[in-house]
Parts: sequence; structure tokens; C-alpha cells
Amino acid sequence: MNRINQKLQENKKLLSIYFTAGFPKINDTVSIIESLEKSGVDFIEIGLPFSDPLADGPTIQASSTKALDNGMTTEVLFNQLKDIRKTVKIPLIIMGYFNPMMQFGIENFCKKCAEIGIDGLIIPDLPLDVYNNNYKTIFEKYGLINVFLITPQTSLERIQFIDKISDGFIYMVSSASVTGSQSAFGKTQDDYFKRIADLNLKSPQIVGFGISNAETFKQATKYAKGAIIGSAFVKYLDENGTASIQKFVNKIIN
Repeated sequence: MNRINQKLQENKKLLSIYFTAGFPKINDTVSIIESLEKSGVDFIEIGLPFSDPLADGPTIQASSTKALDNGMTTEVLFNQLKDIRKTVKIPLIIMGYFNPMMQFGIENFCKKCAEIGIDGLIIPDLPLDVYNNNYKTIFEKYGLINVFLITPQTSLERIQFIDKISDGFIYMVSSASVTGSQSAFGKTQDDYFKRIADLNLKSPQIVGFGISNAETFKQATKYAKGAIIGSAFVKYLDENGTASIQKFVNKIIN
């Protein structure tokens, strides 16, 4: 069984952390992953930096620019992660845009992910139909879960189709905007979380965008299986470096 599905079966609310590979420094990738696991994080999203990250807010955009300036590439990331499964057990997901993966070659990319122990991919700009018609069999061949995103504006028909073809979790975007943290969620978002929960989908939902502290994590997971923190953690790394990751995670889950 894929590590993501194993984790989803645990009787707890799950915390995922996103960070940009190659940020703050080019060789921080592995140490950040290892520190996050030791801190009690349930799974990790490794951001593959891209020059035109349309769905990302200013914090993650800036980290992508810095990572690219540092020399991060797809090849460098795979090289950094080649021995990651010797030290890390929790699920690892690569989140990135489709263009760098196409340049690498989709099958080559998936094969490399499988070789180093990546469990899934999140590709915000890969159209659902294009994936389903052209790439689903490749992902399945290499045991990779493709995670789809929904927003408050996603139609019921599309949500049900995503649920049908998903074999992991659904990434539930908290609002129709770019990534970024906020101090609390309002009634509109709470109603949205409940509306999706009431659909009784087969795929668990993990909420992303806007989670930054214990309060927003608690709100996001009231109805959902878990939540993802990205911008707040990237900002923390920018301001504090990689030495006190445990302190950041403790504020969320303890």
C-alpha cells in the first residue's frame, strides 16, 4: 500500500508541511525533511521551484526565485533525495508545475520518483482530463498518487469526478486565491468545509492555503482529515533558518 494511504488510515488529524526545495540554501532539502519527520509531521510536500508559479503567493514565489538562484533543478532535487528512504519513513509528495516535469519527460520523472521513494505528486496546472486521458496509466505504473485540487468554486460534478478517479486524498483549497497564511477562517470558509464533508466522498480531504497556526489548523481539520501549512513555514525558514523547525511544529500540534 502507498505510504499516503497508510497514513490516511491513522486515527488522527494529519499535518502536512510544504517547503521549497533548495531554500533557504541549496543543500537544506534533506535536513529539512528529516527535521520535519522528527518533529512529528505526518507527511511532507516538497516544492519543485518554477519561474512562473501562478498559484503561489508572494512568500512561496520569493522562495522559488531564491531556490532557482541557488541552483535548484529537477535533476539536483532527485540527486539530493536519492538516499532519503534510508532515514525518512513518512509519505513524501512533490508539488510542482507541469512544465518542468514535461521537460524532464513525464515517464522519466515518474520513474525517478518511484526509484527514490516519492509517494505522490501535486500538479496544480495539469488539467484533470489531460491527466485522466494521457498520464494516469503512467502514474499508476510507478505507484504514484496524483492529488487533485478543489476550490469553493469547483462544481459538484467535477468534485464527484475527482473523487471517482482519486486514489489518495483531495487537496481542498480553502479559498479561491493564491497561497498565503491568515490568522483565522471566517464563516464562508467554515460553511465550505462543512459542505464538502457532507458530500461523504470516498477520498479524505486535506485543507491547504491559509493555515498558519494552531487555530487555523484546528478550524481546517474540524471537518477534514488534515491540513497543509506552506507559506507560514517558508516564512519561518526565511526568518529563522533550519535550526528550530521543531519549535514551529510544536506550536501547531502541541
